[in-house]
Amino acid sequence: MIQKRRDFLLWGSVLGIAPYLHAKSPGSYEKAFKKIEPTIEAVQQHMFPEGSKLPSAKAMKATRFLYETVSHPSFDRDIRAFVLEGAEELSVREKGRFASLSDQEKEKALRAYEETKYGSAWLSRIMTLTMEGIFSDPVYGSNIHEAGWKAIGAYGGLPRPATRYIAL
Repeated sequence: MIQKRRDFLLWGSVLGIAPYLHAKSPGSYEKAFKKIEPTIEAVQQHMFPEGSKLPSAKAMKATRFLYETVSHPSFDRDIRAFVLEGAEELSVREKGRFASLSDQEKEKALRAYEETKYGSAWLSRIMTLTMEGIFSDPVYGSNIHEAGWKAIGAYGGLPRPATRYIAL
């Protein structure tokens, strides 16, 4: 019985740190992100397409915003790992072809992914990060020409930030 408990604790510890292995430093994140960037970009563009009432993810440079936000040293490492792992899982589910699927095929794939607890949480996180970009102060590199604010008739608070991020 003691051996089984030790094995359980050992494996629990190893598996518990798995997300940190993917997200150990913002520098290592860049390489991993580049691999899944087309998938994230395609998901964002599907959620916020050209021609809707809100500015498109592409026009707002939402993928760049997401990368810069998530790779910042102050960002939660678990969420950083989650963003990577969720995109990798979607990519595997769609045999690496998600970005090249038609809009109808993307919708079907995302709805199927949404049916899983993990996929639903991941899509929600991507939606949140994308909306943060679209509605953030333009100093952060998204919400180009305040288009997000203008689309909903709202404006950022005062005083506005003078720099992107607080130095750590």
